[in-house]
Amino acid sequence: MTVYHIRLPDPARARGPEPTLSFHAHGADGLAEELQQALANSTLFERWRQMQDEPDEIEPELAETDPQARVEGEQADLAILLRVHTRIGSRVLRQRMRWLAGSNWELRDVR
Repeated sequence: MTVYHIRLPDPARARGPEPTLSFHAHGADGLAEELQQALANSTLFERWRQMQDEPDEIEPELAETDPQARVEGEQADLAILLRVHTRIGSRVLRQRMRWLAGSNWELRDVR
């Protein structure tokens, strides 16, 4: 299992460009829970897929989920740190983070 260390430097700005796909929570625990759900089930992916012009032509690999995914959130001064334990590859994780947080996040480490 891979552990991704993600930093949200300004949690209030950690919102994706599409409100229906974006983070809604404000605290570390809520943001961690939303990311965990985005990795553990296909709900967020399916919402995004239905917004596409040709939803049936989306690469199946982008639908990857990990029911065992676990995300821990921690407040660190004004930032929020998320530790993501998952089998999902970085390509899919980055995609989900772009939907949820836009460009307002940093991948700090991968182990």
